[in-house]
Amino acid sequence: MTTALLIIDVQKAIIAGKASAQRMPELEAALDETVFRLQALKQKAHDANIPVFLIQHDGAKGHRLEKDTAGWELRPEIAATGNDILVHKKYSDSFLETELADRLKDHGVTHLITGGCMTQFCVDTTVRRAISLGYDVTLLADGHMTGDSDTLPYTDIMKHHNETLNGFGTDAASVAVKPSAEISF
Repeated sequence: MTTALLIIDVQKAIIAGKASAQRMPELEAALDETVFRLQALKQKAHDANIPVFLIQHDGAKGHRLEKDTAGWELRPEIAATGNDILVHKKYSDSFLETELADRLKDHGVTHLITGGCMTQFCVDTTVRRAISLGYDVTLLADGHMTGDSDTLPYTDIMKHHNETLNGFGTDAASVAVKPSAEISF
């Protein structure tokens, strides 16, 4: 099994406006913690010569991730370095109308260690699509982040997806949810 690290949409404005003004400092601090964990895993992957795939959402005009704006840029802790493979997308599904599947195939990847943003959108959709394409997935329990919804705080959304996706799969592929501290390459 060939493994790759897949980091989704860790962009500067990813959680902008995704909570009340009073809650934004909490969300920003939680995102920083998530980014630091992903940064550490990215370095471990580099040290072990594991391919790193970075997904960057190209938002439409007026979107908080509008292409070529400051908010669209990847966080500097996650930005592409060395042999990192940067894939641009327009949809929640990192595979839809992108080169991701071809690039994974080029590297012989069969297992994705996955984290990033936004939990209930791009992370969830990409994980489910990866399973349907036959990839085993390890979702980083503490390596994905989102904003508050109208009815749920971000922490509940993340917990729900960790519970829902753990063990999700087919006869050919499945998801295991693990904390980042348990990941070794």
